[in-house]
Amino acid sequence: MPKVEPFPFPNEIYPDEWFARLGRDDLFPGETPIELDLGCGDGSFLIRMAEHFPDRNFIGVERLLGRVRKVSRKAIKAALPNARVLRADSNYAVNWLLPLRFASRIHFLCPDPWPKKKHAARRQMCQMPFLKALHGLLEDGGELLFLTDALPYYEEALEVQKGCDFFTQEPWNEGDFFYPKTDFEEQWLAEGRTMNRLRLRKL
Repeated sequence: MPKVEPFPFPNEIYPDEWFARLGRDDLFPGETPIELDLGCGDGSFLIRMAEHFPDRNFIGVERLLGRVRKVSRKAIKAALPNARVLRADSNYAVNWLLPLRFASRIHFLCPDPWPKKKHAARRQMCQMPFLKALHGLLEDGGELLFLTDALPYYEEALEVQKGCDFFTQEPWNEGDFFYPKTDFEEQWLAEGRTMNRLRLRKL
C-alpha cells in the first residue's frame, strides 16, 4: 500500500482564501524579520540561510509540487521552524497573495533568463510593474537581491534601474556577507560561468 503523506506538510503554507492577501502572521507569527526566496527550487539556498540565521524567518515560493515537498522534507529533517514554503506561481504570489510590507529581504536568484529574443519581454526583473509589486512587499529600507549568470538579462535589468525611482542600487561583491550558493549557481560556476549580482534597497 503506498505511503500517504500529510497535506499540507506542517511547514507548508496553504491559504484558506486564494483570492485575498495573506496576513503577516499567516506566514510567521511575531515580529521576527522575514525573508522571501522567490522561486526557491529545491530549497538548497533557503535551508542554508535558515540554518545560518536562526533569528530570521524564511519563506520560499515555488510552483512545482515535487520541489515544494523536497523543501518541506529538508526543513523537517533539519528541524528548522524558521523555514516554510508556499506552493504558488511567483507572479500570482507577488501580485495578489503575499502580504504588503512584510519582507526585510527578497531573494530572486537564477530565474529563467529567457535567452531567445522573442521571449525577452518575459524577464521579470526588467518589468516595471513586477518591480513595483516587489517594492510593495518590502518593509521600509528592505532589500531586493537579484543573481543571474545571464549577462544580457543582467545588463537589461541595470538599464531598467536607470528609470526606476523607488529603488537605489547598493554595492554587492562576493564575500560581502554570508550568501550560500544555489544549486543552479554551483552547477554554472563548475561550468566556468560568471554570476552577476544586483542589490537594490527600497526608497
